[in-house]
Amino acid sequence: MGRDRDRRRMPRVMTLPGSICEMDDDQAHSVSSENPSSLAGDRMIVVANLLPLKAKRRPDNKGWSFNWNEDSLLLRLRDGLPEDMEVVYVGSLCVDIDPIEQDDVSSYLLEKFRCVPAFLPPNIVEKYYEGFCKRHLWPLFHYMLPFSPDHGGRFDRSMWEAYVSANKLFSQKVVEVLNPEDDFVWIHDYHLMVLPTFLRRRFNRLRMGFFLHSPFPSSEIYRTLPVREEILKALLCADIVGFHTFDYARHFLSCCSRMLGLEYQSKRGYIGLEYYGRTVGIKIMPVGIHMGHIENMKRLAAKESKLKELKQQFEGKTVLLGFDDLDIFKGINLKLLAMEHMLGQHPKWQGQAVLVQIANPTRGKGVDLKEIQAEILESCKRINKQFGQPGYEPIVYIDRPISSSERMAYYSIAECVVVTAVRDGMNLTPYEYIACRQGMSGSEADSDVDGLKKSMLVVSEFIGCSPSLSGAIRINPWNVEATAEAMNEAISMAEPEKQLRHEKHYRYVSTHDVGYWARSFLQDMERTCIDHFRKRCYGIGLGFGFRVVALDPNFRKLSIDDIESAYIKSKSRAIFLDYDGTMMPQNSIIKSPSAEVISILNRICADQNNAVFIVSGRGRDSLDKWFSPCRKLGLAAEHGYFLRWSQDQEWETCSQNSDFGWMHLAEPVMQSYTDSTDGSSIEKKESAIVWQYRDADPGFGFSQAKEMLDHLESVLANEPVAVKSGQFIVEVKPQGVSKGLVAEKIFTSLVERGKLADFVLCIGDDRSDEDMFEIIGDALSRNILSYDTKVFACTVGQKPSKAKYYLDDTSEVRFMLESLAEATITPFTSDEEAEDSA
Repeated sequence: MGRDRDRRRMPRVMTLPGSICEMDDDQAHSVSSENPSSLAGDRMIVVANLLPLKAKRRPDNKGWSFNWNEDSLLLRLRDGLPEDMEVVYVGSLCVDIDPIEQDDVSSYLLEKFRCVPAFLPPNIVEKYYEGFCKRHLWPLFHYMLPFSPDHGGRFDRSMWEAYVSANKLFSQKVVEVLNPEDDFVWIHDYHLMVLPTFLRRRFNRLRMGFFLHSPFPSSEIYRTLPVREEILKALLCADIVGFHTFDYARHFLSCCSRMLGLEYQSKRGYIGLEYYGRTVGIKIMPVGIHMGHIENMKRLAAKESKLKELKQQFEGKTVLLGFDDLDIFKGINLKLLAMEHMLGQHPKWQGQAVLVQIANPTRGKGVDLKEIQAEILESCKRINKQFGQPGYEPIVYIDRPISSSERMAYYSIAECVVVTAVRDGMNLTPYEYIACRQGMSGSEADSDVDGLKKSMLVVSEFIGCSPSLSGAIRINPWNVEATAEAMNEAISMAEPEKQLRHEKHYRYVSTHDVGYWARSFLQDMERTCIDHFRKRCYGIGLGFGFRVVALDPNFRKLSIDDIESAYIKSKSRAIFLDYDGTMMPQNSIIKSPSAEVISILNRICADQNNAVFIVSGRGRDSLDKWFSPCRKLGLAAEHGYFLRWSQDQEWETCSQNSDFGWMHLAEPVMQSYTDSTDGSSIEKKESAIVWQYRDADPGFGFSQAKEMLDHLESVLANEPVAVKSGQFIVEVKPQGVSKGLVAEKIFTSLVERGKLADFVLCIGDDRSDEDMFEIIGDALSRNILSYDTKVFACTVGQKPSKAKYYLDDTSEVRFMLESLAEATITPFTSDEEAEDSA
């Protein structure tokens, strides 16, 4: 992978610390770290709730012994990273370590395993993991709403605070080993969703990704979370956010749209969210399995006696296999009910078909666990009693932990694997089964082709791996009858068909393994972060409202002293001012200008060397009425269709198109969309017609606007108009009308009058003003402005813009204009003008 080696020599950038009262008691002031990488190349720091380690007390009770957890996905992702990339793991341990032993354990794990353990205090870990993670986030992300205290869990702010505290502790452990200029940080799963905020606040340019291994719920479910915006904003501090399926990503993007007003774009196949000048990449890639690990486990199973025992136990039987964690969302009882229905509807399978259901003990306390266990045991007892025969039990239920090799043995004798989870992030059981049934290359077991190289899958459509298994029989697990028929079809299918489906699945599983997944994520992270060292970054905002604003290096705040100095020295000035959002706050109820604004404008207009214009999208009647006290002020209404140089001159039109017959075509089209889009409306102007949907449902409004744009372009194809979409609007206006063309016309007129402008000030806040900024840039090369003209193109707010300067808000705009007004030399003022300016 390519690297920009020069960026290491760039100065490290200070973060502006924001006070996060509920998160912070310590402030970081620099991105530098005292922990440089031990290798010259990049490092990957993998952060997760649990380290990929197994731990147990030594027999003499003196200390601990540790070894890798071979089943851990985090351990296996190393295969997809470059060979020279060092991997460091940060996470907690699955055992409690006495505080006296923690320092020794930390040193040992860092030296021997490159692992950094995070030791969470007992009072935090209970509320963080069993509380907020397992009783609130996990059920909610699996579509369980806390309708009552005993169904799910009510939101408890103390649990949220513990979650934040735990994430902060993880961030401190990352910082201990982090070299921010050379390291990648990859955060995993819902346990650490606010960790990106802590790291981004300290290291603006840190290359950081997040991957969610659970489902992400629809916006209707997610928006019930009281801390919904805090978590969204925290995730957007990452450079790339990954999901297993497009559905999960789509739900996340919908939440960003509805709750934060953000829209995403797809560029050359990559989805990106624009967030304060940064592009947050959205990665859609289902995780895979580690083929080498599966093969090792198969070899071990072949050596052990378990496989032989199982073949003898189920000789002559058709085995269906279920392998699930024991929790409320795995749908184990639905599977048992489907098996019961299949045996009743298809008596030929009685005495022949066996469902082996293995239930892994739950990793947490779970939700309603006792009720699930009782329900499963009752179903097993009933079905076995109804359909059982001497030497035959249709349900074999195993609720003890089994080893990886034993799992492979069960895969080997299963004709079909059935997954009936009602909601699951990914579920790798089908992938493991497919890989196991392929057999072992070069082994004796491979000779049993009919026994090993075919596999059948019945999988829920609500699990993450379902979209990638096109040869599986997909089912709605809630439909017990349909699931029963799918199970019957799977084990009744002709052998060649089973083999073809297996081959198709195996090609996918073997090529899209965990290494492929990790490699793809790293490549996308590096691509997304490529602009980090090209832009200037600022950290702004408090609490979880913190975000990094990324700006072009030449983009800077407008200095009052600089513009005042240039203003005084200049002889011919052109000043263009937007109104809404520039002179007047967007959210202001009173839209007319204040007496202060009128006074400032009159004082600036009084200088005969100044050509001052309000350039607005508003109609000329409103502007004429509001600015009637400013007799020397120029007005450009409806984005420049109408132009007036001063109050004692007539309005002129800047477009040759004076036929508005097209409005009779456009308005009915817009009206039809207005009627079917609640919260939308039409605004008719003299030269334009606008459909706005600011108050409509964001997703539906955006969809309707896109459809309307195509519809209007088709209807008005032969008319002299432009159809454009903006922020929550679709507008139809005459061709050749824009704020930029107004600026060009005024520059040209000044040249014709012998007043080539040597000072230009242009201020605006929205997309239409970008046309002015662009024209001003071009004017320098077209000789309608001189090469030494002082140009101050300024946008309102820190955001990506064609302007080179910014002011924070309308109050700063007024303060700057007040400074220019005070610097304005007015050689004479008539009594009448003095009254106006008063």
